[in-house]
Amino acid sequence: MNQPSIRTVVALAIAAFSVYLAIYYWPNIAGFIGLILQAVAPLVYGAVLAYPLNILMSFYERHMLPKSSSRVVARVRPGLSLMAALLTLVAVVAIVLRLVVPQLIDCVRLLIDELPVALQALFSWLEESNLITPAVVESVTESLGALDWQSHASSLATTVMSGVVGAVSGVVSGTATFVLAFIFALFILLNKRALARQRDLLMERYLPASTLVRVRYVLGIADDCFHRFLVGQCTEAVVLGALCALGMFVLGLPYALMIGALTAFTALIPIIGAFLSGAVGAFLILMVSPVQALIFLIFIVVLQQLEGDLIYPHVVGSSIQLPGIWVLAAVTVGGGAFGIVGMFVGVPLAACAYRLIKNDVYGQRR
Repeated sequence: MNQPSIRTVVALAIAAFSVYLAIYYWPNIAGFIGLILQAVAPLVYGAVLAYPLNILMSFYERHMLPKSSSRVVARVRPGLSLMAALLTLVAVVAIVLRLVVPQLIDCVRLLIDELPVALQALFSWLEESNLITPAVVESVTESLGALDWQSHASSLATTVMSGVVGAVSGVVSGTATFVLAFIFALFILLNKRALARQRDLLMERYLPASTLVRVRYVLGIADDCFHRFLVGQCTEAVVLGALCALGMFVLGLPYALMIGALTAFTALIPIIGAFLSGAVGAFLILMVSPVQALIFLIFIVVLQQLEGDLIYPHVVGSSIQLPGIWVLAAVTVGGGAFGIVGMFVGVPLAACAYRLIKNDVYGQRR
C-alpha cells in the first residue's frame, strides 16, 4: 500500500486545523461575514435592479434612432434610453398608486364609520337566531354605543406612529441602501458595454478554453430564461389586471379600477398573486355589499382558473419552455425556502436547469 506523502499529510493537518478554528471561532467569523455582506449589499441589490431595467433600456435602444450611424447619436442613445426606461417605470408605479391609494383610504374610512353599525346588526341577527340572550345583546350594544370610535381611531393612529418612530433607523438604513443600489445600477447600465468587454477579457484570460465555452453556454441560457420570464410575467400581469377590471365593470362591482390595478401588481408573484388581490378585493367590497363580495369571490376564482389553465401556461410557461407541473413545483419549493423572492426567482432558475438537462439528454448542447 502506498504511503501518503509528507505534503499530503501536511495539507490534511492544515485542513483539519482550519476546520477546528472555524468551529471554535464561528461567532466571530459569522459576524465578520455578516459585516462583509452588509457592506456589499448595495452593490448586489444594484446589480439585481439593473437587470430588469436593462430590458426596458434595451427595448428603447433598439427603437430609438436605430438607423442612425452618427457618433453623437451613438453616445447619447444609452443615456436617453435609460432615461426613457426610468420614466416608464415611474409612470407605471404612479398610475398604480393613483388608482389604488385614494380608494383604499376611502375603504378604511368607511370601515371605521360602519364597523359599529355592522357589529350591532350582527348581534341583532344572533339574537333573532336565539344564539345569544337579549341581555348579552343589550350589554354589548350599550358598550358599543358608549365607545368613542374617533378616539379609538386616534389611539390606533398614535400606536402606529409610535411604531413608525421606533422603526425610523431601519427605514433610514433601508433608504440609504436603496439609493446606493439605484446609483450603482445606473452606473452599470451606462457602462454595460465596457463592463461586458472587461468580463470577457477576464474570462478569456483566466479560464481554460473548454471551461470558457461551458460558462458562456450556461450564462447564455440563464440570461435567456430570466429575460423571457420577466417579459412574460409582466405581460401576464397586464392581461390579468385588464381582464379583472373589465369583468368587474361588466358585473357592476365597485372598485373595479383599483382592484384591477392591484391584481396586475400582485400577479407579478407567480401562481398565488391573484389570490392575494382577491382576498384584499373581497374585504373591500364586503364593506359595501356582502352579496357583491360573494359575486366577486366567485368571479376571481373563475378568473384564477382561467389564468392558471390558459393565460399563465401560454404567456409565461411557453415563453420559458417549462411545463406547468415544474412551474408549480418551482413556486412551491422557492416560496417555502425563500418566501416571495423564492417564488419569483424559482421559476426562471427551474427553467434554466430544465433546459440545460434537456439539451444534455438530447445532445443539443453547443
